[in-house]
Parts: sequence; structure tokens; C-alpha cells
Amino acid sequence: MSLPRGSRRPAVLEQVPFAVVLVLVAVAAVRVLQYHWRQGAVIVGGALLVAAVFRAVLPGVRAGLLAIRGRPVDVLTYSGLGVLVLFLAFTITDGPFGT
Repeated sequence: MSLPRGSRRPAVLEQVPFAVVLVLVAVAAVRVLQYHWRQGAVIVGGALLVAAVFRAVLPGVRAGLLAIRGRPVDVLTYSGLGVLVLFLAFTITDGPFGT
């Protein structure tokens, strides 16, 4: 579906999915800085999974900066990294950062 001439959607709206992921990562950074590194890591893993969902559902034009390569590669990469970060956050015990 094409928009009528002169009523193009603002480019800023195309970056909303990326902004949502970026806000989640900022919240994770705050949690890590408050010495709750596991919670921060879980939020980062969740942010990567949210990015994978956005990339899978939205067309390339609306995915904004989340669209790096082809859709299958992006979804696989975001989900794989998200699951890996979540796995590490849930399984590491007695590390240098304490419990």
C-alpha cells in the first residue's frame, strides 16, 4: 500500500521499534550500575528477543535500524544472542560480581 503523494510517514516513526529496544537496554544499564547485573543481563536478553520479534513482524522499511541484513538472518541473530544472554544470566553463579 502506497501513501498519497506528499503524505509520507515521518522518518522518525520508522525508528520507534529501535527506540523501544534502546530504552530497554538503558534500563538494563541502570540495573547493572546499581549492582544488579543479573537483572540487567536478563533485561538485555529480553531486549534482544523483543528486537527479534519486531524484525520478524515488521516490514524492512518499518523496522528501521533493526534491519541490518536479511530478515531471517536478523531474526536468527537477535534470538540466538538473546537466548544466549538469558542462559548466561540464569546459570552463572558465584562470579566476581557476587550473587
